[in-house]
Amino acid sequence: MTTKQRFEGCLAWWQQNMQIAESELHYDNPFQLLVAVMLSAQCTDKRVNLVTPALFSAYPTPEAMAEASEEDVLRYISSVSYPNSKAGHLVAAARRLVEAYNGRVPDNIDDLQTLPGVGRKTANVVCAVIFSQPTMAVDTHIFRVSERIGFTTGSKNPYQTEMQLVKYIPAELIPKAHHWILLHGRYICQARRPKCGECALTPWCRYYHNRQQ
Repeated sequence: MTTKQRFEGCLAWWQQNMQIAESELHYDNPFQLLVAVMLSAQCTDKRVNLVTPALFSAYPTPEAMAEASEEDVLRYISSVSYPNSKAGHLVAAARRLVEAYNGRVPDNIDDLQTLPGVGRKTANVVCAVIFSQPTMAVDTHIFRVSERIGFTTGSKNPYQTEMQLVKYIPAELIPKAHHWILLHGRYICQARRPKCGECALTPWCRYYHNRQQ
């Protein structure tokens, strides 16, 4: 089976069976999504969603968060992973938004990556989810699932995975495909015990077919 056939089969199944595929982070505007994605690094969306309501209530805008101290923000996010560094990044990013972008979240990857604590993955998520751009954010789930299914071969880092994915996925599907692959990794193709018996993608999955030999 060719890589192209794997993509075509999986994408067709997702399009038919998962027409709604969205971020599981809770947010109401671009700034809130940016903050939530920054907090989600090496942390579960469930945990992030527990802390953001109070955080967003206290700091509803970049201007409000820019006036806060790291210690102020830390009190709201102490239960997420790496809270100290994330508190510093959130405050610094809010100040950068106010100073350089008039409090508006940039709509392109290059400008987003000028914000402290924002790397390519976070920038890609914001561009895809908020601005519907054909950007593919690669987290640990997408990196793992792409290699297992056979979307990628020998990818050594998230950037290589990203480039291989966008080569085969139609641009108009990329924002949704990000969620398809991520959610598949989160709930079906899990790291330690993939649920192959519950997986509808086995006809196209390289990992599954290799296990059957």
